[in-house]
Amino acid sequence: MGLVARAGAVAVSWFLFILLAALTLGGALGVVVTRNVVHAALALLVSLLAVAGVYLILFAEFLALVQVLIYGGAIIIVLLFAIMLTRSAEYPRITDNRQWPLAAVTALGLLAVLSAAFLTNPLPDDGPHSPAFTDLATYLFTRWAIPFEIASLVLLVALIGAIVIARSSSDEV
Repeated sequence: MGLVARAGAVAVSWFLFILLAALTLGGALGVVVTRNVVHAALALLVSLLAVAGVYLILFAEFLALVQVLIYGGAIIIVLLFAIMLTRSAEYPRITDNRQWPLAAVTALGLLAVLSAAFLTNPLPDDGPHSPAFTDLATYLFTRWAIPFEIASLVLLVALIGAIVIARSSSDEV
């Protein structure tokens, strides 16, 4: 690969990273700013999918897949179920929040502390290498197969219980 082609690939990767970082921050800001809970959940989905895109740029395909399946799929679905089950339309909306100056000062203080910590500590040259995904899958489905299946059954029972509770409470109304 020539020097010009390599520079072009770096420029495209950099542009995609900036675009995905803007989507991540925009989605996170949408979660905080919007007053509609469903819109906040969808903004969170945008942010989580943009993080998966960053993982793809870093050639971490497995992490991108896990991000999309678990966070982008399962967590957002559970969040939307919780929103539907709480009947948020019945609760009055708070239009004036007097604590936003305290929240802004706290957020800026946290930003200052994290920036100072990031700038004063050097980044490591190279971290430990992770095991192959085939080893991870073998380990997960041999030694940890029973806890893995128990966790899936607990989640299934919780989902069925939530549906039963939602249907029984809607019958009473």
